[in-house]
Amino acid sequence: MSSSPRPVAAEAHDPEINDHEIPHTIGPHLPLPGKAPGWPFATIGKWKMDVNAAAEGWLAALTVWRREHLIRIGYDDAQYRRPELLWSQRNFVHTQMMVEDRFFHDPVTGRYTIDRYLDDLETRYGGIDSVLIWYVYPNIGIDDRNQIELAADLPGGIDGLRGAIADFHRRGVKVFLPTMPWDNGTREVGKSDWQAIAELAKAVNADGVNGDTYNGVPRAFRDACDAIGHPLVFQPESTASAEEALLWNHQSWGKASIEMIPAVSKFKWLEPRHLVNVENRWGRDRSDDLHYIFFNGIGYTSWENVWGIWNQLTERDGEALRRIATIERRFAPQMVSADWRPYAPTLQAGVFASRFPKGGITLWTLVNRNEYAVGGEQMAVPHRPGTRYVDAWNGGEARMRITGGHAVFDADLEVRGFGALVAIDPDTTLDSLDAFIARMHAMSAKPLHMYSKQWRFLPQRIVAIEATKRVAQAPSGMTAIPAGTFDFVVGGIEIEGQTWAGLDVQCPWEDSPRRHHRKLMQMRPFHIDTRCVTNAAFKRFVDDVHYSPRDSHHFLTHWKSGRPQAGWEDRPVTWVSIEDARAYAAWAGKRLPHEWEWQYAAQGSDGRRYPWGDTWNATAVPPLNRERLVLPPEIGDAHPDGASPFGVLDLVGNVWQWTDEYQDDHTRSAILRGGSPYRPRSSHWYFPQTYRLDQHGKYLLMAPCKDRSACIGFRCVVDAG
Repeated sequence: MSSSPRPVAAEAHDPEINDHEIPHTIGPHLPLPGKAPGWPFATIGKWKMDVNAAAEGWLAALTVWRREHLIRIGYDDAQYRRPELLWSQRNFVHTQMMVEDRFFHDPVTGRYTIDRYLDDLETRYGGIDSVLIWYVYPNIGIDDRNQIELAADLPGGIDGLRGAIADFHRRGVKVFLPTMPWDNGTREVGKSDWQAIAELAKAVNADGVNGDTYNGVPRAFRDACDAIGHPLVFQPESTASAEEALLWNHQSWGKASIEMIPAVSKFKWLEPRHLVNVENRWGRDRSDDLHYIFFNGIGYTSWENVWGIWNQLTERDGEALRRIATIERRFAPQMVSADWRPYAPTLQAGVFASRFPKGGITLWTLVNRNEYAVGGEQMAVPHRPGTRYVDAWNGGEARMRITGGHAVFDADLEVRGFGALVAIDPDTTLDSLDAFIARMHAMSAKPLHMYSKQWRFLPQRIVAIEATKRVAQAPSGMTAIPAGTFDFVVGGIEIEGQTWAGLDVQCPWEDSPRRHHRKLMQMRPFHIDTRCVTNAAFKRFVDDVHYSPRDSHHFLTHWKSGRPQAGWEDRPVTWVSIEDARAYAAWAGKRLPHEWEWQYAAQGSDGRRYPWGDTWNATAVPPLNRERLVLPPEIGDAHPDGASPFGVLDLVGNVWQWTDEYQDDHTRSAILRGGSPYRPRSSHWYFPQTYRLDQHGKYLLMAPCKDRSACIGFRCVVDAG
């Protein structure tokens, strides 16, 4: 006869645990089972903790804590019962998508390509349930356009955005728009943030709002949306210290616990219908994240294009997410069950489970936190005759041993792998169960360990710049730059990303994108515009060739009746895209400079920090503008003290200047040099300035309508010979 397994943890009780002790919370996670934080095993030897023995008392205390906490915030679940917002409880896979992603918008045809974007995600990890269309950071602050105006600057404007959202809806994907409280340095919107975002969401038929840096999206947003008859789901970045916001924020996003024993999501415990989407945008290995979401029955933010830096899920993580999402979507009612129980008893060390019962169907999710495979009997559950047991992870009838009123589940869990058991009561039916089993069986035919865990950066390529006809003498308005030896040393000033591979750009001589670049260069002679191209010069080009770009939004928007404003003729032309600048250069028999040419013309060969030397000189540049509106650029020779060693003017502090473009499979970007006077107050998240010659700006490119700016101009180069 076989021996009976130890059936449930309640019978093995730790006398040192006080069942009525109310645990303290730790950020967005609850403390591990055992005593409150601070007891010896909380810092040393967590492997000694007997979770099965501690869990019952711990859950009893946690239940008391939840009841008290909900009283403290005056909890009412009315918002979670609203039929039009119930979809948020099935929103398991969410992604933050940069509008500059070339899978979302094709810069060649100028069209949105929603099917291409979604097909790629379905192929790699099973698709998404919702998307955040991110059109703000990191470019916001290059000029005075605010977060609402940037939505209108997308291709096709508001109508184009509405059409893109309709295409997402056609594929069953909900759409979020971003809002951020820190945008108070650009142009005033003229109304409250909540009123503005409510009206924008209604105009484009969006479904939700992502609250960037919000510790709970304020109630004013809910009221504003309801007042205009367009209710939305709100998804703050975190609700860790704003529990009251739980009442009207259906979702939130934050970090996973990386504890060996997976922590319990605080807000999932307070309100099981509140769906947390875990985010780990810089992670290379997502196994901790995926264990955490499966254990807690919550969702994931599959964020890969991180501010234009590609951090793709590995093959293994993508496949694991596909299987997790398939199970969570199939058992969505169970995932939000009010009776879910973390730390369901298990039989193997390092294997943890949660129980999700509802409507005669019970799902157990299992995670193997060990660095080795664990096979054999995994858990014993109370058995009722006639119950059907399904191995949901592997797709088949579960291997069960019935003994002593319990059913013992036998399964093989891979290294840091997953498992799932479903029990279906005798009097319960589950539609399309056989189809689900067949699907999971097909997926599991190839174990996760056979998928690559290798992370790779995405290679970039520079867009070629064709040489011009060589000219011996500097043409009028240009300065001759002699040949010479030049230490090209420059670094990207992206706010995020640290020094990881894949950041910034990949110079032609480098084997990967990186933040810092250095090369000893033998420079050929060339001629460069002494000043930036002016409005008057650009007007001659427009008139000569009748230039009219296909995408004309914001083209020369500062001109009046097709010509520069009076007094602006000699100021640098702005509101031109890099494509417009290239068209002008071709007409003039010139080209845009490579950034190392721009830097050599500005710096010479002595490595100086600024064109005039190593010490800051405020008279050499236009005065700093910290107001909410951009001022027009100054005339290019207004600050002769700012001249470079070669006599080139207007290099720093007046207008940013187009140089090189880089591309990878997902993102285009331009290197901007020189900076401008505009530096909006209120946040360090605005596009940073780079007056120093050893720094450059990386500006994400989407389409001319959005790329053009009041603060970006250009100058040209001619090859010398």
